[in-house]
Amino acid sequence: MVGKYLGYVQQNDSLYEFLQRLLRDRFGIHHVHPAFRVFRLSGSNEVYAYEEKFTGICMIGKFFGTMFGWDRDKAVAKASQEYESLQTLRGYNLVGSPHHVIQPLGLNPDINCVLALEYYSGEQFSHAIRRCIFNGDCGHLYYRLKALAYFLATQHIRTTNDNGVDFDSDRRYFRRVIGTLKNGRRVEQCDVDELSWLSDLWQDRSQMWDDNQVWLHGDATPANFLFGGGMDVAAIDLERMKRGDRMFDVGRIAGELQHAFMVGTGDKFRAEPFIGHFLWEYSCHFPDKQATFHSITKRNPYYMALNLLRIARNDYITSDYSGKLVTQAKELMRAY
Repeated sequence: MVGKYLGYVQQNDSLYEFLQRLLRDRFGIHHVHPAFRVFRLSGSNEVYAYEEKFTGICMIGKFFGTMFGWDRDKAVAKASQEYESLQTLRGYNLVGSPHHVIQPLGLNPDINCVLALEYYSGEQFSHAIRRCIFNGDCGHLYYRLKALAYFLATQHIRTTNDNGVDFDSDRRYFRRVIGTLKNGRRVEQCDVDELSWLSDLWQDRSQMWDDNQVWLHGDATPANFLFGGGMDVAAIDLERMKRGDRMFDVGRIAGELQHAFMVGTGDKFRAEPFIGHFLWEYSCHFPDKQATFHSITKRNPYYMALNLLRIARNDYITSDYSGKLVTQAKELMRAY
């Protein structure tokens, strides 16, 4: 089990009864006195893994209670949203091999608003990227990107509707991101003006409006995809799932790749073969792969830039590196 071992859930803890009930109702295990080991996992929320000692069954507990300053209604709404998002995507037969969306097991607002989730044992996408950058195992990353492209293409194809994308929605998000950068003193007003002007130019490009909406993962970062054997991929953390342009997911993956190579090697060009490979593999699952590739590569620079700016907001990176991300975002947005 990955994570920091913290001990056992005490039997007089209300969480113990909740986990025991899930063990019985979801897994068919009727154990009088199960024992749940606890492991703290990394994440933006309080996330823990629970391993039942005698059966080896594992579950994930994601706690939303502290997320909104103990505003119970907001916490319940956020946890319920993720529960429903997982159920929605699973309803498109994204269950099992090779495409899997983890199963929500239960929600208890009274225990720090905990959402119980299926545990999926697999390699994080971020680990595959590090293997390439630091160990030179590029073939492994190419293979993982092929599997991830297959997963996302399948998700997007199955969930396409008849409504056209609303590029203005993504432009509003873009403005919020650069507003946060300015408030955090990561950019000057001249940077805000230039980025806003560049975004306005993209608004006039017909390709930004030509696609149909799909269900998006909404937070397609390296931490939120797990790889099993072969082409198996599992998606986790669907708090931000929404309808929108497929490029919001695809461009985020491409942007995350560029960021990883920039921070890991100092060379933004090292990511290009992997980005190109991912975009092509994604396109290959559509009837006209050449037309799809042409369409997504035309839109990709904007969404890559948006992701780099999103990363540049974070206080865990230096101001100098944040500036490099902003500079690269501008270069991308100047592309046609």
